Amino acid sequence: MNRITAGHDDAGERLDRFLSGIVPDSSRSDLQGRIKDGIVKVNGETVKPNYKVKDGDDIIVEERELVESDISPEDLDLDIIYEDSDVAVVYKPKGMVVHPSAGHTGGTLVNGLMHQLDELSGINGELRPGIVHRIDKDTSGLLMVAKNDVVHRNLVEQLVDKSVTRKYTALVHGVIPHDKGTVEAPIGRNPRERQEMAVVDDGKEAVTHFNVLERFKDYTLVECILETGRTHQIRVHMQYIGYPIAGDPKYGQRRTMDVGGQLLHAGVIGFTHPASGERLEFSAGLPDEFEAVLDDLRMREQ
Repeated sequence: MNRITAGHDDAGERLDRFLSGIVPDSSRSDLQGRIKDGIVKVNGETVKPNYKVKDGDDIIVEERELVESDISPEDLDLDIIYEDSDVAVVYKPKGMVVHPSAGHTGGTLVNGLMHQLDELSGINGELRPGIVHRIDKDTSGLLMVAKNDVVHRNLVEQLVDKSVTRKYTALVHGVIPHDKGTVEAPIGRNPRERQEMAVVDDGKEAVTHFNVLERFKDYTLVECILETGRTHQIRVHMQYIGYPIAGDPKYGQRRTMDVGGQLLHAGVIGFTHPASGERLEFSAGLPDEFEAVLDDLRMREQ
């Protein structure tokens, strides 16, 4: 259960949008569903998703009652980087969706996890067992997986308090002249295109740090370090500062690389083990197709 007291600055915001930036590991659509199902109460009463938050509102967000999942386990031969009785770290290849949805009922990371792991947390609902955080379909890289609800809550708390290490490698258009930088710009739904995110004045806090790894004639290879984890954060922030990610069909240049999606790789994940207290960090090298693009750029400049 999450209990939240709305403040003066929150007044006037839609309830579903307000909660989507606060309730850990939840999407706006998921919260809309919870509100409609009556498991979100404001001052003890059920309301509609478009309810406007008032200063001092006492909001309780209950977790969904767990039901037996009807997701079919599939042998997808996932690369499990690490596993113990509480957590796992898994590599998600480019092109794979993290969890089932209306358009993707099979072949997802969750389908594969259900085949390869004996236990998964159920706190996030029947379609997302074990999933603590997500990366986009065409982003490759590492994800934490929780095997029980206690561990799930702990890992979400670490995400909220910004103690999880998340480092990405990205190839961006343009040559960044400085060696490092920080983008601190709020992210929210793009008012002109609801399927996209954007830097907007009333968005949620979003901070991305970056370091230049290598420069090419028309591109820059960067390491991006997430301080927050908004939807599409790195893709939006790099576009915002004028260096969109190569291959990105949503936020990239019109004439970008035809590589089947953004060249973005979640290469490092680090967290404190919820049971042992040990600090763990894992890394995964760039996928072959990403390396091939870099090799081609290096060959051109010889």
